Amino acid sequence: MLTSALDLASVIASKSPVAVQGTKYSIVYSRDHSVKEGLDHVAQWNQMMLQSEDVMKAAMAAIEKKEAKFSKL
Repeated sequence: MLTSALDLASVIASKSPVAVQGTKYSIVYSRDHSVKEGLDHVAQWNQMMLQSEDVMKAAMAAIEKKEAKFSKL
C-alpha cells in the first residue's frame, strides 16, 4: 500500500502545480456547494487556468513526446 501511495504521489508531483492546487481547491469548494455551483466553479477556474504558462508547457511536451517541466508555485 505504501508503495502504491508513493507512486501516486510521484505522479501527482509531476503534474502542473497550478492544476494540482486548482483541483484541490475545487474539491473543497464542491464539498460545500450544490453540483451546479461546483460545476460552474470548475468551469470558471478552467477558463482562468487556460491563461497559465503551464498549458503551453504541457502542450509542447505532449507534441515533443517529452515529460513537461513545470515551475514551482
